[in-house]
Amino acid sequence: MVNLLLCAMQQVVQAPENWQEILQDYARLQLQVQELQQQLDKLLKLFKGSRSERFTPDGSQLSLFDIEQAETAPEKTEEITYTRKVKEGKKPVRQPLPESLPRVVYVVEPDGIDPATAKLIGQEVTEVLEYEPGKLYVNKIVRNKYITGKAGENGQAQFAIAPIPTTLQPIAKSNVGPGLLARIITAKYEDHLPLYRQRRMLLRDKVDIAESTIGDWVKQGLDLLTPLFEHLTTKIKSSGYLMADESPIAVLESVKPGATHKGYYWVYFDPVSHLIAFQYHKSRSGDAPAGVLNDFKGYLQTDGYAAYNQFENNKEITQLCCLAHIRRKFFDALQNDKANADHALGLIGKLYDIERQAREENMDFDARKTLRQENAVPILKELKAWMLETFEKVVPRSAIGKAITYSLTLWPRLENYLLDGKLEIDNNWVENKIRPLAIGRKNYLFAGSHESAARAGYIYSLFAMCRMEGINPEQWLTHTLANIQEHKINKIEDLLPANYKAKTTEVKT
Repeated sequence: MVNLLLCAMQQVVQAPENWQEILQDYARLQLQVQELQQQLDKLLKLFKGSRSERFTPDGSQLSLFDIEQAETAPEKTEEITYTRKVKEGKKPVRQPLPESLPRVVYVVEPDGIDPATAKLIGQEVTEVLEYEPGKLYVNKIVRNKYITGKAGENGQAQFAIAPIPTTLQPIAKSNVGPGLLARIITAKYEDHLPLYRQRRMLLRDKVDIAESTIGDWVKQGLDLLTPLFEHLTTKIKSSGYLMADESPIAVLESVKPGATHKGYYWVYFDPVSHLIAFQYHKSRSGDAPAGVLNDFKGYLQTDGYAAYNQFENNKEITQLCCLAHIRRKFFDALQNDKANADHALGLIGKLYDIERQAREENMDFDARKTLRQENAVPILKELKAWMLETFEKVVPRSAIGKAITYSLTLWPRLENYLLDGKLEIDNNWVENKIRPLAIGRKNYLFAGSHESAARAGYIYSLFAMCRMEGINPEQWLTHTLANIQEHKINKIEDLLPANYKAKTTEVKT
């Protein structure tokens, strides 16, 4: 018993010496719980569907856009309210139907009225949009065959027959015209309709074409666009300002049986001339952008992915980062440290206010640069000073600590958007061009091979440019497939969507 008492007394005496260790363990466990909570929050967002990044202010939050921001620290901010702007006194107005659509006129007379004797005092005109399913038809190409009257070396008569025009048969020895081929390709890559579904649609019109045949048509049709895409890529490399991003695509080819390979589309976009190229690469390594941008000179805007760090020492390239990615980090830190995250989001919101003002006032590049120098520079200085001060007070491994670290690491690239008015504050433009690719992945799941993935990049690029120009991609593709083989290579640029739009506009006027 005495021995037990002595042991207990020794433990009591030694307890204070372990308090420091206990406190350290407690702090470590708190940090671990915090990190796990952050991971759980991200997983919950994935399960709930698409993640919303809207920042809805309440009485304790700073507004990002429409409300004047307080210049004080977050704990001293005044309460603000958010009121939604509602247009009053205006009823919805139905948009008129396009004048370019053909009209079929139906005259409806009232019962009991003789139009020959009654006096007409006016008309009520109602237009109803109607649809008639597309019709398949056959081009019957008759080629006269003549005897030339000249005998060859073997004594046999010689014959003359004209080749089939590529405007009628873009794929040699096939039975598909440019219009149907354009329709199939547009439905697959723009409307995300798999080929087996398109085959079912053809069967409804009693046209039975094997799915493998339709797949060969698509392959050979995209091959025809190779010289146009190569010209587009060369033109993009000579641009002085590019945005870049990457997006995964599953490819059926894989070293593991039954598995798919994860390839990537590296997307390069010129926001000034609206040129865009989807370059396929088997991996996400830095070799992909290095091979495309080895001769590039100018501004390169990307996110913080490490593959782009290789251009830091390139004196010909000035790197820019994306403020939207920085903002996203602070948005994710709202649950970790609401006060500090609110303050950062409020200052970032002021920067976007300046960009919106430039757009609404339709400023040219010089005016936008001046506006930024006068208004954005002080906000950027305040934001950087606040991050440097706050970083000393937060846990580096916390969400707010990671957001500040990410921002300060990319800060020199962020400030570079002030150098020229043509530069954007983020690269959301290029991310928006990738979104149709994500829809396509959900429908046809994977590309059949690395070669087919590369070919698909051709049409993703050209269709994206059609959307930016506001032209019908199917009409453009029909014209291009019918004419590209006879088109002079030194004038191949005429077939790009922007130039096609200019020519068709001239014809209409």
